[in-house]
Amino acid sequence: MMKKALALVLVLCIALGALTACAAKETAVEGEKTYKVAMICDSSISDGGWGAACYNGMTAAAATRGWETAYTDSIEQSAYADTMISYCDAGYDMIFAPGNQYSDAVKQVAADYPNVCFAVLNGSTELPTDNIMSMLPNADQIGSIAGIIAGLMSESNVIGFIGGMELDTTKSKLAHFESAAQVINPDIKAVSAYAGSFNDTAKGMELAASMINEGADVFFGDASAVDSGARQAIDQANGDTVKIIDIGQPADLLGQNPCVACSVVTDNAGMLAICLEKVENGTFGNEVVFGSLENGCVFLGAFNNDLIDAETQAKIVEYVQKLQDGTFGK
Repeated sequence: MMKKALALVLVLCIALGALTACAAKETAVEGEKTYKVAMICDSSISDGGWGAACYNGMTAAAATRGWETAYTDSIEQSAYADTMISYCDAGYDMIFAPGNQYSDAVKQVAADYPNVCFAVLNGSTELPTDNIMSMLPNADQIGSIAGIIAGLMSESNVIGFIGGMELDTTKSKLAHFESAAQVINPDIKAVSAYAGSFNDTAKGMELAASMINEGADVFFGDASAVDSGARQAIDQANGDTVKIIDIGQPADLLGQNPCVACSVVTDNAGMLAICLEKVENGTFGNEVVFGSLENGCVFLGAFNNDLIDAETQAKIVEYVQKLQDGTFGK
């Protein structure tokens, strides 16, 4: 009974906000349609990682096309479908689901709301339908870029990877993180673990501390708020001198923590903007929008000059260019 009451409150709140927003917009531009996109997310938009990057990507993409935005974050899996339905009933044109873990709920809701468009980040190539599109950053390249950095930077020959859930994209990032590092330094080994969550900051601290005890001195993660916890543990272990570093993603996290040496950046805004445009011109659906080094939707973030010297930076750039050219490791 309590869950039904909460769901009703959510529907009423979203609907009221939508009506207020529409009224304000139509006053400004008489008769012009106001498009709206809403993001649902199982992590927080304040997590300093995946949730924040995806929310910022949505607002940036929406700003380029004059769309209104809304979000519901930190939701449980059991609430995915009901939250999307609430936005559909409130007249939203698109639901943005930032992860493959939302795919089943998206398929369920999309079938009942054929006039609403659903964009799934890291969705599979088999997911798209008439009103579903996938946005798929190149996980192999993301992992490989991080591996290149780790291969050049590790002094202990032990590198650490922390995943949230065992998703295909996360497993691919881990595999290429290790293999790319070993192209640079064959003696490197990766230690890895999955938190079973994207929200458990304490678990991230625990896993990172354990890997530090195993000798890991370069970290890369794919676990949102869990990654934030890992960086806290790394900073604590470092104290006043940074000897253990972290490679951020999917946004440029330089300056967020002292241990962040560089980031692998995914242009979620660029991919989502393509989807928004397709909604407007009536061509949305049955398609995958790919993000890669080749089209600029995956790229190397800024360097921490205090942690990576100029010579090593040049080598990283050289190897990433070879990765883009298809000659890395050959």
